[in-house]
Amino acid sequence: MAHIPQSRLDQVLDRFDQIEARMGATTDSDEIVALSKEHAALQNVAKAARELNALRQEVNDLETMIAEGGDDADMLAMMREEYEELKAQLPDREHDMQILLLPKDKDDGAPVMIEVRAGTGGDEAALFAGDLFRMYQRYAQLQGWKMEMVSASEGEMGGYKEVIASIKGDGPYGRLKFESGVHRVQRVPDTETQGRIHTSAATVAVLPEPEDVDIKIEDKDLRIDVFRASGPGGQSVNTTDSAVRITHIPTGIVASQQDEKSQHKNRAKAMLVLRARLYEAERQRVDSIRAADRKGQIGSGDRSERIRTYNFPQGRVTDHRINLTLYNLGKVIAGEALGEVIDALAAEDQAARLAAMETENPA
Repeated sequence: MAHIPQSRLDQVLDRFDQIEARMGATTDSDEIVALSKEHAALQNVAKAARELNALRQEVNDLETMIAEGGDDADMLAMMREEYEELKAQLPDREHDMQILLLPKDKDDGAPVMIEVRAGTGGDEAALFAGDLFRMYQRYAQLQGWKMEMVSASEGEMGGYKEVIASIKGDGPYGRLKFESGVHRVQRVPDTETQGRIHTSAATVAVLPEPEDVDIKIEDKDLRIDVFRASGPGGQSVNTTDSAVRITHIPTGIVASQQDEKSQHKNRAKAMLVLRARLYEAERQRVDSIRAADRKGQIGSGDRSERIRTYNFPQGRVTDHRINLTLYNLGKVIAGEALGEVIDALAAEDQAARLAAMETENPA
């Protein structure tokens, strides 16, 4: 394991002290908000840096005293014992510090737009998409996040052909970004009379909502079509051109909304979805340039890749990216044990990034 240079720890502590000093001096509200966010992000890092410094100093002091020796054999034995105990703590503390120093995804704290779509499998795929959406609803509730439906297209037998929701709270993107991809289910559908197991799929996309990032969208780059909504709704939904479809001409990205009776409200929701999709497209473009050789990276958001299988006959959930298998499918699909899967993915992602950092910056 690479030893963290003292200069790196000093850099963290110097920056933290600068932030605290500046927070007490400035009266600019925008600067205060920016400094407060950076202060919150660095607080645990600075605390860990101080503790590692203190541990290193204790080890060094004991090493010096032991080297100097003395006439008291019992005291010397006690110092050697304490020295070995403290020295044994250093690798774990160094490792924890390295994790804290890993570059953060600037969007980890962002709210998200989550989109779940039925894939192959017809009615069963729509039912499965509904199960996944309820799994995320419950998980969001357990995290204390606020989830708000943006739009939904229901399946004929239940579930959803497509459902989009907004999730706000403490860091939803940092947790849910690992969910993007193709989710596969193996089970006997309610409509199956022969008891045969069917395989269906649904696609999940988790897009960070850009709060503080200006996504420049020119009016000339938009084509806005209005049309009559289809499906159930209020009196005016199916009798007026209230539905809105917005196409971003340069990229071909489309967002449609028809859930509201008001054309104005549908347009506002469609623009919200369009902004999130454009932001995610730009993120992926930049990531592909920076790390073209890391296509298999966890959390890359490749929606064409099968990431997880839910096998109901065996009560098994398998995440194929890290070869993780759990036999508590009921609790996972209920959202109660989804955190176990996400924790494992996050830990693997940390380990991979730490290994890459140590390869790029060997001691």
